[in-house]
Amino acid sequence: MNSLLLHKKVLIYTLGCKVNSYESDAMMEALTYAGCKKAEVNETADICIINTCSVTNMAERKSRQMIHRLKKNNPSAVIVAAGCYVQAEKDKLSDESNIDIVVGNNRKKDIVRILTEYFSKKSVQDNYIDINKPYCEYENLSISSSTEHTRAYVKIQDGCNNFCTYCIIPYTRGRIRSRKADEVIDEVKRLADNGIKEIVLTGINLSSYNDGTYGLTEIICRASEVEGIERIRLGSLEPRIITDEFLAVISNLNKVCPHFHLSLQSACNETLKRMNRKYTIEEYMDKCALIRRYYDRPAITTDVIVGFPGETDEEFKTTFNNLKELNLYEMHIFKYSPRKGTVAAKMKNQVPDNIKEERSNILIALRDENKRRFEESFNNETLNVLVEEIIEKDGEKYFRGHTERYILVDAETSRFPDIKPEEVINKILAVEYSCC
Repeated sequence: MNSLLLHKKVLIYTLGCKVNSYESDAMMEALTYAGCKKAEVNETADICIINTCSVTNMAERKSRQMIHRLKKNNPSAVIVAAGCYVQAEKDKLSDESNIDIVVGNNRKKDIVRILTEYFSKKSVQDNYIDINKPYCEYENLSISSSTEHTRAYVKIQDGCNNFCTYCIIPYTRGRIRSRKADEVIDEVKRLADNGIKEIVLTGINLSSYNDGTYGLTEIICRASEVEGIERIRLGSLEPRIITDEFLAVISNLNKVCPHFHLSLQSACNETLKRMNRKYTIEEYMDKCALIRRYYDRPAITTDVIVGFPGETDEEFKTTFNNLKELNLYEMHIFKYSPRKGTVAAKMKNQVPDNIKEERSNILIALRDENKRRFEESFNNETLNVLVEEIIEKDGEKYFRGHTERYILVDAETSRFPDIKPEEVINKILAVEYSCC
């Protein structure tokens, strides 16, 4: 216990990606061990940590707004701004009156030390490092439980070397670096001991994982050996990782879910080239076909940006036709938003907002149709559902959870009269599926 932090109530607000969520959980766990308590809903906090995002201008705006809101709602609290927005805009935050402490990336692991120095009136030093130096250490954060209770994200990698023209992340997260495999497995074992059934291996560029001894394939194999873990999901993957060798191994691991989020961004080669994505749409299609050879009806999902600078009507038509042919389960559609500090923000032929909106709506309609048809293909089949919660709709209670393919299923509890609802949370339940 830390006498300076003992009983202090902490509120952590997280913006952005699952890596940020993991790091927030790790900071909260470290502070709890130091004697802090998590602030309850509507409870005034002593310490407010905003784990910020910088992926878009809008994300930065939300980060600033949340800093101001938490200061207003917790006027006596110590306000800590951490993460990517802080890393990107550190030179502009020195005069921000709503912020007491700033913590850059790769310094979240020091949150206990930083707050201890603050409360002891010592000078708070070393809150930033040069994230872009050629070699940057992997930030050794860890968790033993998850706020989701049934599913836990396990960060195994950080940084990115791709420098896509629309993306600021390499400048706020630095170069690729990987967590030691033994530390990853130790964390997976702790999570399993605490009742977690499903883990999601995640990172900024997960496909690049390599700790010098083990690559991504090997760390998946080792994680699958951990007793108590029943499902392993993979975070966003780059197409290059999808090979016969990779799939031949992981398809034989029954804990690995047939659910692949394969990064795309555009389905037109001209647009991909301007984005500095290092594959063609033909290569991407081949990767999807390869996954489908190894798995029955795998759930393949992706992200697509519409209205990227210079995207013509013909290029968008090519993207639409290729996406229709790909027939993916789920697509997250984003309207391009210029991010200051990136190459794409300075490109000519920026696409007007009304055209972005129109193209977004077209792809959303395609996405919804693909999703419906994929889910209908499982009608009347018995699916394994990891029950996450019990919900109520129209006066009836339902078990809610996800299948291996991440299909959301609501099953009436009345269909299982011999099961006590509270006993099935965090259990896998066989459900005859009916798509609405």
